[in-house]
Amino acid sequence: MPEFRFYAELGDFLPPALRGRSFTREVAAHQSAKHVIEALGVPHTEIGLLLINGEPAALNCRLSPADRVAVLPTLHCLPPPACGDSAPSFVADAHLGRLARYLRFAGFDTLWHNAWRDAELVALAAADGRIVLTRDRDLLMHRAVQAGCYVRGEDPLEQLLDVAWRYSLDLQGGNPGRCLECNALLRPVARSEVADLLLPGTLAGFAAFWRCPDCRKVFWRGSHWRRMKASLEVVACRLANARPEAMGRHHGV
Repeated sequence: MPEFRFYAELGDFLPPALRGRSFTREVAAHQSAKHVIEALGVPHTEIGLLLINGEPAALNCRLSPADRVAVLPTLHCLPPPACGDSAPSFVADAHLGRLARYLRFAGFDTLWHNAWRDAELVALAAADGRIVLTRDRDLLMHRAVQAGCYVRGEDPLEQLLDVAWRYSLDLQGGNPGRCLECNALLRPVARSEVADLLLPGTLAGFAAFWRCPDCRKVFWRGSHWRRMKASLEVVACRLANARPEAMGRHHGV
């Protein structure tokens, strides 16, 4: 039977008895390495490198009884290959609404809706080449998902830290902000054009305003903007000061 070993945070997807050690599994002749690995609970999107007998191999390869299989996690601080030099775009599942808002605030194209079914989310990712963000392992195992990230943690800022580290996101790069409600790029707007939509105190206290071209919501740099900006600065500082081996509870071989 082939011998398997999963490294670093990939062990978290395995039953406790299989973590941190080598083990064997029976493999049917028709099964690919991907099939066996995902049957053990590890989504293909979390695999950075597959080694069979010490040599890099594709996930769709077939295994032989004497094979030694090493499965390593994705590398951090590297942009996803599909994105090239451009910023990555995301689609987040229904449980990651607050993470999606932080990503939009930082200027990253992030689709989210709390009523999307998995099939809709997968179709959006496939159509636009988006990275699926989710805490649902089964969703990441969908054959149509080419790029995805299992988001760890419950706190939205910890989730942002995890995603920003994995995809080398610049949270202070001056990207144009996006609408927190619908993701469209915000456009500067003259105060006179939105005066009838604002309270007198807001109109008197701020000089710069932005408007969403889609939902028409008006934004300004008030207390909510300052709180979100401060949160992003904290995460960006942690990214700048962290060593690779210190990132998160799970990031280390």
